[in-house]
Amino acid sequence: MVLSDIDIRKYVAGGKIRVSPELPEAHIGSCSVDFRLGSEFSIFEHSKHPYIDLRNPVEIQKLMRPIVVAEGEPFILQPREFALAITYEHLELADDVLGRLEGRSSLGRIGIIVHGTAGLFDPGWSGKATLELSNLGIMPVALYPGMRICSMTFEQLSTPSSMPYRRKPGNKYSGQQSPLASKLAGESSR
Repeated sequence: MVLSDIDIRKYVAGGKIRVSPELPEAHIGSCSVDFRLGSEFSIFEHSKHPYIDLRNPVEIQKLMRPIVVAEGEPFILQPREFALAITYEHLELADDVLGRLEGRSSLGRIGIIVHGTAGLFDPGWSGKATLELSNLGIMPVALYPGMRICSMTFEQLSTPSSMPYRRKPGNKYSGQQSPLASKLAGESSR
């Protein structure tokens, strides 16, 4: 069951959904909340590395360059470019609530995709959301830290999870505070 705005407010007040800093009331929609773009990005240094080899144990993060955008400055996402970004908000979910990250229609209509596949936030999640930004359009787009970038919807599980994300052995992204690259390298042969 997807939570309505009324239930989202109840879950926030009861601590089952924690968002910090606190969201402005205008960011709560009928069944979602809007998160803002943070100031940290990571881009692949494709001129230094010819390809990504998932059987090579090299950390993918080392193939990327971090970028911190100053307040008031834009991050320019070029056509066909891919970048990781982070939300401004930190999210923490109870063991019986899951979150789903969704792109915003207004950005999709100019070719900006906010996530490719990683839209599910397991019960027990804690951290900032890494965004998988792509520009499918033909024009560069200026993205500003602090702008609304995505929406989160929430669902109530039938019972609390027996293995919430924060307690899952080998969870890869728990507590992330900056855009983390894939930790898939070395797993493809298993």
